[in-house]
Amino acid sequence: MEKHLNGKVPKVINGTLSPSETAQTPGMIRKPAIHKESTGASKIWFGTVTCAPNYKGPPHHHGEAETAAYVVSGHVRVYYGEDFKDHVEAGPGDYLFVPANTWHIEENPYDVPCEQFLTRGPDNIVVNME
Repeated sequence: MEKHLNGKVPKVINGTLSPSETAQTPGMIRKPAIHKESTGASKIWFGTVTCAPNYKGPPHHHGEAETAAYVVSGHVRVYYGEDFKDHVEAGPGDYLFVPANTWHIEENPYDVPCEQFLTRGPDNIVVNME
């Protein structure tokens, strides 16, 4: 049976790891749970992200990685497009998708933190605009 697993087996990760284990954007704290270092995953990054109250982050994108998020609490705005004039806003119970290589800015314009489950594939790539 082991030969069918190629040496890989299911794993349980008890909670998230330190934010220092993954790439970050100022004003947002990403904590990995499932990623290359914790599981050997090669096509997915999964964890949590907290966006501070009343904070607007810098422009960035995630390279070849597509992003999907589920908003647990609070709200997040994602600005995109020419001069970041367009935006979408997601709140509790909403799912959010950001395509690969899409420059964007995340903002939490409210007085409470925004908590999200976040996944990216193939990894948590973060390219901050200089």
